[in-house]
Amino acid sequence: MNSEEIFGQVLKSIRKERKLNQEELAFRSNLDRTYISMLERGIHQPTLNSLLAIAAALDMKAAELVELVENELNNLKPNN
Repeated sequence: MNSEEIFGQVLKSIRKERKLNQEELAFRSNLDRTYISMLERGIHQPTLNSLLAIAAALDMKAAELVELVENELNNLKPNN
């Protein structure tokens, strides 16, 4: 699984925890709903501006969002 897919899974999970649909997250972050969908499916990766806007819309810091993605990526690494 690549970083785009992991980001998408984390984003979707947080969005659902916050009880938001894609349309509401898109509205709050001033992004297009189809872009949110593509992020969640791992088709695109966010720009810095998009990452900051999404994090703000989710009421969290961008660093927190990135850390969650990093943690998931680290969990996928085989133990040496």
